Amino acid sequence: MEERINSLLKEVNEYAASDKQAVENFRLKYISKKGAITELFEEMKTMPVEIKKNVGKILNQLKQTAEAKLVEMNQQVETSSVSTVDIDLSLPPVPNKIGNLHPLSLTKLRIIEIFERLGFNVADGPEVEDDWHNFSALNFPENHPAREMQDTFFVEKKSETNKDEMLLRTHTSNVQIRMMQTQKPPMRAIMPGRVYRNEAISARAHCFFHQVEGLYVDKNVSFADLKQTILHFAKEMYGKDATIRLRPSYFPFTEPSAEIDVSCFICNSKGCNVCKYSGWVEIAGAGMVHPNVLRNCGIDPEEYTGFAFGMGIERITMLRYQINDLRLFSENDVRFLRQFQSTV
Repeated sequence: MEERINSLLKEVNEYAASDKQAVENFRLKYISKKGAITELFEEMKTMPVEIKKNVGKILNQLKQTAEAKLVEMNQQVETSSVSTVDIDLSLPPVPNKIGNLHPLSLTKLRIIEIFERLGFNVADGPEVEDDWHNFSALNFPENHPAREMQDTFFVEKKSETNKDEMLLRTHTSNVQIRMMQTQKPPMRAIMPGRVYRNEAISARAHCFFHQVEGLYVDKNVSFADLKQTILHFAKEMYGKDATIRLRPSYFPFTEPSAEIDVSCFICNSKGCNVCKYSGWVEIAGAGMVHPNVLRNCGIDPEEYTGFAFGMGIERITMLRYQINDLRLFSENDVRFLRQFQSTV
């Protein structure tokens, strides 16, 4: 046994390693659970007691020598591998290429930034909605065309077990209803989000698109507050020379109601293809919240008034970046998306 130990000790001392694999081979051969030194310890268990003491002493020395040798070789290999790496520290760094924000996201963030400075919060709600929050609470009559299949994607119709129709929301006004039902005036918020309508896909229309709606309810809110809010938004979004005009319109949930146009900044109101040679581009619909809508949400219209507005993010983005095809926003064409900087 002692001769074998001395022989292994000589091998350990003479072993040389030039790479990590050679170091690993040394560990497996001598120190691992199936290595030569472990086998010797197993054999020593069967030896007479009077012999164990001497054999155990020199065997422990062998083990300690092998473990020290392993540490030494590991350090040598690590040092040599670091020193052989050829690095030119004078070279310029490789630029970190990052993706761009989607143009719709850029416009949405810009809209949020403008209205947050006016004191508006940002609210969100479900995209799959019931008929009450999407239509009935907003003063839509039972026979209103928007309830029909040509405009709305219905998920689940009325039945004995389901007392309310479920649908993909056609506007983010459902968030306004949920806010007015759960909060007390004053309230001021915008609601950006995706909406769905059963329309043919073309360069100017899609079956899903994005809206941002706004709501302000408080005492003594007037139509003048609405006009000034939209005018401030137009100047922030399109430039200080932007002007707006309001055209009388009809919406079930506002009274009075108006369509809002902004002066065409592409042709400076002289007339072009974008504004259809009128000098104006429609950007939003707005009006004073209908008293019936306030009552449906438990708010007294004799005490509180409010205004609401809604605008398409796609339309604003097309004007902002002079894009002429709505379908580009959802086709994920990298060549198109790379044109936009990742800044608001």
